[in-house]
Amino acid sequence: MNDSSTPHPTAGPTNTGAGTGTARPARRTLLRALALAGVVAGTSLSALPPVATASAAAPETYTLTIRHLDRAGTATGGYRTNVTGISGPGAEASASPYDASGTVTVRLPKGRYLLDSTLNGADAAAGTDWIVQPRLDLDHDMSVTVDARTTAPVDVRPPDSGARYLHSMAFVEATHDGTTRSANIMMSSTGLRVAHLGPSAESGSVKEWIDTYWSGDRADYALGYTFTSARALTGLVRHPAAASLATVKVRAAAPGGAAGTGFVDIQPSAGPTVGLVQPLPLPGTATFLVTPERGRWDVGYAGPAAPDTPPNRYAANDFAVRAGATTTHTFDNAVFGPALDQAPGARPAAVRDGDTLSLDVPLLADGEGHVPSAPRFHGATTTLHRDGVLVGTRQGEPGRAAFATTPGRASYRLTATAARGDGTPASGRVTASWTFTSAAAPRPAALPLSTVRFAPALDLDGTAPAGALVRVPVTVQGEAARTGVRSLAVSMSADGGATWTRVPVTDGRAGFRNPGPGGTVSLRAELTDTVGNTLTQTQTHAYRTR
Repeated sequence: MNDSSTPHPTAGPTNTGAGTGTARPARRTLLRALALAGVVAGTSLSALPPVATASAAAPETYTLTIRHLDRAGTATGGYRTNVTGISGPGAEASASPYDASGTVTVRLPKGRYLLDSTLNGADAAAGTDWIVQPRLDLDHDMSVTVDARTTAPVDVRPPDSGARYLHSMAFVEATHDGTTRSANIMMSSTGLRVAHLGPSAESGSVKEWIDTYWSGDRADYALGYTFTSARALTGLVRHPAAASLATVKVRAAAPGGAAGTGFVDIQPSAGPTVGLVQPLPLPGTATFLVTPERGRWDVGYAGPAAPDTPPNRYAANDFAVRAGATTTHTFDNAVFGPALDQAPGARPAAVRDGDTLSLDVPLLADGEGHVPSAPRFHGATTTLHRDGVLVGTRQGEPGRAAFATTPGRASYRLTATAARGDGTPASGRVTASWTFTSAAAPRPAALPLSTVRFAPALDLDGTAPAGALVRVPVTVQGEAARTGVRSLAVSMSADGGATWTRVPVTDGRAGFRNPGPGGTVSLRAELTDTVGNTLTQTQTHAYRTR
């Protein structure tokens, strides 16, 4: 994709200061939010402010003198330098000293520091120099010279010679005595040069990554590389061949004929990065070529939103890629229905804590199980019965409710329903009804809920061929997937759920014939696990035919 509305960082380099290792997740989230906000608002991307730290009082302080020289070896005032404490009495100290002469002094407590300096010459087209000293042991009055003549170019380019450079980010972490500090620079123009300064730190204590983003006619590029050593980088040259890159496709659906423009984003999973955000007319597919060397990746999709309505965002995070292989994620397509988090150690979808039963099941996850941030629904109701007697009814968000009950062991029926879209009959309805036994326990316990996922092959408008024989994959999630399935029956309806036909399930696929053009398929699953817990799940107007 090549679109002039792609967001860029603020003009020229932006040095966002230093931070602690514990702040990285929040910092990364803000960077990603800024990237998306920049696109949606049509504004430039802004950097995070420097991390504010207080200077700690210490019995020993020393004077640090820093000289700054440009590429001609002349003193320059065109710099920004940060000095951030890592360990020792100065672990919480930080400073960004400046003097227009190019020589500046600062007095700091004894300790290990991270120093990074950005130098810009009078000619902006000449580029930017970023010099990092990951080990500065301040135990006496000392001088440091930051010399732009020591830098070497960062030359990272995609195999597409016509691709347009968008922006990049370089990030370094230095760790000592269990504490990590970081520094970074964001660039909206080419010409970055980098260098290590000072002695080597301990082996493996310096981590650095450089991510560059490009836009081509047929694909966009996210090229990132990571390094772990005792030193910061001095230059980097990478010209990856197309065969060494992995392909990531993001498909944005428009079920029911929806129109508009959404936004897709991609970024490495590990560490702060700016990422890449691009507009995508619906329905559409965005193609990215990425470097497997950068590790695992995250993608996201935000659909078009009506005025004063938050966009509906989906994400697929922390997935592996492989050189020469294609990974595809489809967002916002049918069949919409309940989905449970399958990750190891994931939070249970329903919990009993004392006399309180809480439900939090994404009732309107898309066809691949991605959970929407702002699901489109007309109304949602959840009810709980205890031994056949109504405990309560809750209305609000789909699949979310809490009920107070009594301690003794009893049989429960928990039912959650939501009307999709605008609530018209053709929009469809999702209902999941579970039965189980439960009693109060000394500690919170997960409730034994299951769900069934249907995954027919659909076009990006949410339709399948009329009259075709189909074999729809059926997947069991939750308690029944762990303890075993005693029975599973699947039915389909071609009249919106007025009548149902039981269909065979063979090798995990339900077989039946789609109705004629302009019809809809509704799906029902009736499940019992080996313990006797049950699920009845109904999805009316699950998908349409063409």
